[in-house]
Amino acid sequence: MDITEILKKDYHNFPDNQTYEIYAEDVYFQDPLNKFRGVRRYQQMIGFLSSFFQDIHLELHNITQKEEKIHTEWTLNMTSPLPWKPRLSIPGWSELKLNQDNLIGYHIDYWHISRFELLQQNFF
Repeated sequence: MDITEILKKDYHNFPDNQTYEIYAEDVYFQDPLNKFRGVRRYQQMIGFLSSFFQDIHLELHNITQKEEKIHTEWTLNMTSPLPWKPRLSIPGWSELKLNQDNLIGYHIDYWHISRFELLQQNFF
């Protein structure tokens, strides 16, 4: 199983048809808005995104793996549910680390913009 190839497909298909089997049951996830443990919670978060936002597109710019560490660069675009349907764009990167079972044990997302800048995209 080439985990980077699976991740490439998952980014391309996001938020649909994600391969949750590559995550440890107790995976640690963190982004600027969330922090939790567990693959089920991760599934619920992605489910929320797909039910709340529209026209979600996650563009993968780069993915590299060095031993157990994986680094991705991406941009997440989606339409806000506000009546005027603003388009949101979040450029960022992820740091993932594989555990001893070759599963993703932690997944931390970072944004190149602040939460305030994201909020502003709804209005400007």
